[in-house]
Amino acid sequence: MTVRFVMVGGFLGAGKTTTLGRLARHYQQQGKRVGVVTNDQAHDLVDTNTLRAQGLSVEEVPGACFCCRFDDLVGRVGSLEAAERPDVILAEPVGSCTDLVATVIQPLKDLYSGRFEVAPYAVLFKPSHGLRILRNQAAGGFSPKAAYIFKKQLEEADAIVINRIDELDPVQIDELSRLVAQQFPGTPVLRASATSGAGFDALAELLDQTGAFGRKILDIDYDIYAEGEAELGWLNATARLTSDEPFDLDALLTSVLGELAVVCRTLGGEVAHLKLIGMDDASAFAVGNVISSDTAPKLSLPSGLRPREADLIVNARVAIDPAVLEAEVKRVVALESTKVGVVAEFRTSQSLRPGRPVPTHRYSEAK
Repeated sequence: MTVRFVMVGGFLGAGKTTTLGRLARHYQQQGKRVGVVTNDQAHDLVDTNTLRAQGLSVEEVPGACFCCRFDDLVGRVGSLEAAERPDVILAEPVGSCTDLVATVIQPLKDLYSGRFEVAPYAVLFKPSHGLRILRNQAAGGFSPKAAYIFKKQLEEADAIVINRIDELDPVQIDELSRLVAQQFPGTPVLRASATSGAGFDALAELLDQTGAFGRKILDIDYDIYAEGEAELGWLNATARLTSDEPFDLDALLTSVLGELAVVCRTLGGEVAHLKLIGMDDASAFAVGNVISSDTAPKLSLPSGLRPREADLIVNARVAIDPAVLEAEVKRVVALESTKVGVVAEFRTSQSLRPGRPVPTHRYSEAK
């Protein structure tokens, strides 16, 4: 039997993890077994832990995008097949990655046609940055090279999904739909909220379709692409939180996110995404995020926990020097923890700028 391979793209903070979690529940309700593969430039990914905490079987491809770790992607899927025999594989690529049709979808279709049935490639549209980019406004701290990646992601999509409509008013939704339709003519545009489920039936129906999908091979300048990715400072870090008395985990995550957002604005670095997950030893968890420099911190999954001990994972993608980002994250976490009588001991920390993409395969024509 072939496995349905569903990859959902979109820029950092577009809502891919929430979308995959909702899609997983959708398929499970149909009686299907689901496996998930996440992807990041470094280890200790909030998304992986968030999805596992929801009871999903998750494998992770760290170190580079799916395109540059194609064999690892296939290998991680193989691990899920051996352990879970999934009917559906959900794949979440790095949010700064594009050219995925030529480097992931086409190779899967050509080299593994009897093993995978590849779904249409949907790309989530992130309103907070996308509106400025499509209006040709200054994109905060992002250069035109980062905006180039954003647009290329949309250009190769079989369908563009305007996500987070629960955060927008009708006028904004209509403007976004018009701008997307003007700049990407012929590409279906859906409106949805992965958080509330609005418009989700249409997305699920689209992803169930078969036909001539995944065929939009980009004309792309890899120099611009590489420089746009390298603009972002990337940080993944883990810390152990301990206290003599129970503390409010949700409140601590919210204060850390708020202070980090202020620091990034002060330093002039546009936030692509800040994500935190806090977990107690019983695997209960809280997740919070900031998706741009002009959006407020949001506790997307509150926990209600008051533990004495918890694990914290921080993922930060901000347009500043990664060494500065690492130092500020450690300072803010320690400071906000101390304020509530919590000691934060960092266990791991990786800071970097993404390297130049070197795909394992790149098809110049659709098969």
